[in-house]
Amino acid sequence: MAFITMLPVVFLFTAFVWYSWYAHRAQVAEELSERGRILARALAETSEYNVISGNLTDLRLTINGLVQSDRSIFRVDVVDAAGKRALRVTSETAQDAEPHYYEAPIRKQVVWINLFTDNGTPHVSASSDARPPTLTTEIVGAVQVRMSPSNMLDKQARRFRIELAMAALALVASGVLAWVLARSLTMPLKEAIGALRAIRGGQYRVELPVTTGGEVGELQASIGEMSVALDQSTQDLENKVAARTRDLVESRNEALRADADKRKLIQKVNSIIEDERKSIAVEIHDELNASLIAVRLEAQSIGMLANKAQPGAEVEEIRNKAHAITKLALDLYANGRRLVRRLRPEVLDMLGLHGAVEEMLRHYESAACRFSFHSDGDFSKLGNELAISAYRIVQEALSNIMKHAGATAAEVTLVLDAAGGLLRIEIEDNGQGFDPASSSEGIGIIGMRERVYALRGTIAVRSAPGRGTTLAIALPLDGLPPSGASAVS
Repeated sequence: MAFITMLPVVFLFTAFVWYSWYAHRAQVAEELSERGRILARALAETSEYNVISGNLTDLRLTINGLVQSDRSIFRVDVVDAAGKRALRVTSETAQDAEPHYYEAPIRKQVVWINLFTDNGTPHVSASSDARPPTLTTEIVGAVQVRMSPSNMLDKQARRFRIELAMAALALVASGVLAWVLARSLTMPLKEAIGALRAIRGGQYRVELPVTTGGEVGELQASIGEMSVALDQSTQDLENKVAARTRDLVESRNEALRADADKRKLIQKVNSIIEDERKSIAVEIHDELNASLIAVRLEAQSIGMLANKAQPGAEVEEIRNKAHAITKLALDLYANGRRLVRRLRPEVLDMLGLHGAVEEMLRHYESAACRFSFHSDGDFSKLGNELAISAYRIVQEALSNIMKHAGATAAEVTLVLDAAGGLLRIEIEDNGQGFDPASSSEGIGIIGMRERVYALRGTIAVRSAPGRGTTLAIALPLDGLPPSGASAVS
């Protein structure tokens, strides 16, 4: 950031140095031009008598004294009316000369004076209302002055070196100031971004002291508060999950004593798991995502304040850091949303079983495997618990196809047989298949079987090596245990 900050300063320094050098040279050229014209005109006005009378010795002495006293004069030439050189005086100290010279004409001036008044008497004194004398001129020669810029350039070079030294000192001071300011702005932002990355990596409890004021300080305080809230929420969720897990393990061990009680217990466990998933999803949505939204709004507020500030490298850096914090918060928010969707299929509540399965197929479909879906019946009146169980069964079946079957096509069929009181699910793929008699069932099939048995349904797995697999499930619409049925706790 300090480097970016110094770029405009260096540019201004370079522009100033170039302009200063250009201005000094322009000043020399302008001063030489003005002095050359004045000298030529002054010499021309004082050389009339000498040129007309041919007495050039006095004129040479005068010009020579002028050249010796002024080191910016390189040479003075006096020419007659025919352009022939009559006199030349060259400076002994001047080093170089300009390619052009300054010329002024020498005019012979004749003044006609009337010595008599209108009545023929001589003038005694001039009256205030007398007519001005008439003046006639004739060019009898010219004065040519050639200037030498070396002396004046040396003076301007000394001034330029002083200005350059002062500008260099100002540049160094600006660099130090830019480094200090950049460090005071970027360090808190780097610490804030590091804390957010640690939170995104799962380390919810981070230490982020408030080291500055203003919006950056408020952002640090908000991240610290969010870290404490996230850590507390995580601990609470972990404690709740651990407690529920212990309850479920104890309940499952007790359920092994009887098959009938086992089915009821499995159904209760599934219901508890879904409730707990829903509870966890709600807590993540209400606490974690709300905190991330607050962080994003704070970062966007900093970005808007930066947009209102005067343009500059520091402001641009603040805007970039605020954008990075916003992106991190959005990524964390997206991760939270994906976790909520995994814990609780919102699409099931919004679209029902039919729409939820369609959405699931679009999620699982890839270039390697194509899915087709067929359905029949009215699923709008399907019970919530039965719909969730059917959704989980289809989800586990599709997951097995993607992980183990190596299929290129699969078909899912849902049929709601209201007359027969059954919900029929059939999932067929063209994968590598297996031998059900010799192969042990995986965790996925065991989980599906337990869900089906808990609903008093049936499940059939038909497969053969190289011939794919077909999974046929029938769930009774009234297969849920009565609400008052007892279960082993």
